[in-house]
Amino acid sequence: MKLPAITGVIERRILANYRIDAQCVADVLPKPFRPKLVKGCAIGGICLIRLKKIRPSFVPIPCGLSSENAAHRIAVEWDEDDVTREGVYIPRRDTDSKLNTLAGGTLFPGVYHHAKFNINEKADQYSVAMRSYDGETHLHVSGKANEKLPSGSVFGSLEEASQFFEKGALGYSASEVEGVYDGFELDCKNWAVQSLEIDKIESSFFDDKLRFPKGSVIFDNALLMRDIDHQWLGRDELCCQ
Repeated sequence: MKLPAITGVIERRILANYRIDAQCVADVLPKPFRPKLVKGCAIGGICLIRLKKIRPSFVPIPCGLSSENAAHRIAVEWDEDDVTREGVYIPRRDTDSKLNTLAGGTLFPGVYHHAKFNINEKADQYSVAMRSYDGETHLHVSGKANEKLPSGSVFGSLEEASQFFEKGALGYSASEVEGVYDGFELDCKNWAVQSLEIDKIESSFFDDKLRFPKGSVIFDNALLMRDIDHQWLGRDELCCQ
């Protein structure tokens, strides 16, 4: 099922990113996905996004919903109709919105898990913590906006990192049906990023030593986006049964 177009504003989006051993990522990705590499490293991370004025594109602006959301994501490639495509695979989505939880796979892509968020934002300082009610996922990211990436980043510049993640607009989320992935594409009307200097990062997904052995995951960088007009555009499901 192709999902309807959803429009609104990204009030705040944090992309906290890791460079990861490529074979470890390949082992956790379902078919048909494979890791997209940067200088031999796979790239995975956490998207922490606060949305407002969210509504189907045909609904007037005074209407709309707000929510806090978290997604664990991995940059991927796959082959489709003899063409190599690129985007992100999202194994897990969490939200504080009961509507998003209920409407996952219909109005919104993928399965959503209900979670509690603790937010502390002041000036350019951000702290976002989340724990899912099912006890499966928790995370915490905090940092301060600045103008440059960490010196050890796999990306040579903020512009290079920005271009990489802008190309990852097409995403597929795990659905209730094994081998079927809900598709969507993020269309940002005013794409702009800053660097976020991280002082704390935790993720039950990327910190799991059974999934990613010690030394296979290293924090790389974090990006910040604010007040972005956008649409989520439904794309056809990707099936690999």
